[in-house]
Amino acid sequence: MSNETRLQVGDRLPELARTIELPDMVAYAGATWDWHRLHYDPAYLASKGIPTPVIDGQVFGALLVEQLQDSLGPRAFVRRLEFRFKNLVFAGETVSCVSTVTEMHESDDTVVLSFDCEVVVVGDNARVAVGPASAVVVLPR
Repeated sequence: MSNETRLQVGDRLPELARTIELPDMVAYAGATWDWHRLHYDPAYLASKGIPTPVIDGQVFGALLVEQLQDSLGPRAFVRRLEFRFKNLVFAGETVSCVSTVTEMHESDDTVVLSFDCEVVVVGDNARVAVGPASAVVVLPR
């Protein structure tokens, strides 16, 4: 039996914490072809009254998938991921992904796990960045 099938409803995966700096944001923009000025352009940001670049919200989906796959192993398949943005997150802030098992269904050849997830900004200006969020992961036995 693998570590994945030892999880129980109510178990929390190890948190994934990441500080996202401007170079990370530029690399992500290049990889996804999302060059909205909100994520890198100081003059544009100043014209909107925004103090610093805003992290692309899709980064948080990528981080949640990273947390799930890192915790559950290379054979984990994220079947579904849904989330809502709650607050802006700015370059240089640290976020933490939190995921808790809410359902577990086992068959002879798979384990299907459902999770409640959220991404929170940690530190002096702590707040929820993403939530509610949910994921469904399929693991082969």
